[in-house]
Amino acid sequence: MTKTICSNCIMDFTDPDIKFDDQGVCNHCRRYEVVARTRLIPIADRESKLQNLVDEIKSIGVGKEYDCVIGVSGGVDSTYVAYLVKNLGLRPLAIHLDNGWNSELAVSNIEKTLETLGIDLYTHVIDWQEFKQLQVSFLQASTPDGEVPTDHAIFALLYKLAAQHGLKHVILGTNVVSEAILPEKWGYGYFDWRYIKSVHKQFVHSKLSTYPHFSLFKLFYYVFLRRIRMVAILNYVEYDKKEAMDVLQNKLGWVYYGGKHYESIYTRFYQAYILPRKFNIDKRKAHYSNLICSGQMTREEALTLMEEPVYPENLLQEDKEYTIKKLGLTEASFESIMNAPTKTFLDYKTSYGIFEYAKKIVNASRRWIG
Repeated sequence: MTKTICSNCIMDFTDPDIKFDDQGVCNHCRRYEVVARTRLIPIADRESKLQNLVDEIKSIGVGKEYDCVIGVSGGVDSTYVAYLVKNLGLRPLAIHLDNGWNSELAVSNIEKTLETLGIDLYTHVIDWQEFKQLQVSFLQASTPDGEVPTDHAIFALLYKLAAQHGLKHVILGTNVVSEAILPEKWGYGYFDWRYIKSVHKQFVHSKLSTYPHFSLFKLFYYVFLRRIRMVAILNYVEYDKKEAMDVLQNKLGWVYYGGKHYESIYTRFYQAYILPRKFNIDKRKAHYSNLICSGQMTREEALTLMEEPVYPENLLQEDKEYTIKKLGLTEASFESIMNAPTKTFLDYKTSYGIFEYAKKIVNASRRWIG
């Protein structure tokens, strides 16, 4: 009988590229083992490695208004990063991208967090008309990575502001214990400017003139000439999602918003409605599987949670009506998009080959360069 679901996590055939070994364990679980070994700081070394990192950041930031930049969205990971770096004695500048989809709760979480911690905030309000066209383009592209426009713009801003302030460290909320599992065809492209341009050009004739972005050349400039380093600081500490939420609620008055990345109305609707209906993708499988691999959730708990609705039906309908109207679509045009044949990033021009080659070099040299 053909294996359809992993015996260790809950990833299944909805990932078209999933593979199982002789024990019925999927490639995502096996990859997690490798990533955890190479990227998580060993427990015995965490205190010293973290202190060395903090000392390095402080040293480079001497005489400057800030010593690092962080991204804030109002979600668990980025909020905990703000809490952590402040408690480590760092002087971060918080960067927030307002792409027009913030929930009131996300805005409230950001304001309470930064005010309590005494962290300055830079907010970039995106050109809505231009960004709206780009989001609709990705819907029309029929690929399951419609969040790429937001993610790319966030990274572009983090690099740009770090460079403007002469800083070398961008502190990220990305981490192994909760974010290492995601099928490539579910979410490729947030670093790939060529891919974004390709999708936009196919459906919109105007150029992206104000959208925050970086080309491969600009990425080379940031990484190798300006020596700006993306630091996943949560890999340096014992990061438990539930414990982190408790800390944020008790220390900062932070309020949970109901799901991973649900601080954004568009993300909430995209993950809860568009992905399952059009692409047969439920990202909770990847999120819960990651927590299973990191020991923060049992497989049985994950399977039970998967039986629950993605989010309340009344909220789903509200989000649907709101999203369609805000994007300037009609019910008919939205349904046409939903019923169009699905594609992947491979159907568009990308820099995929270059990134894959670079990834191999980075992974091979990770033990030498840290």
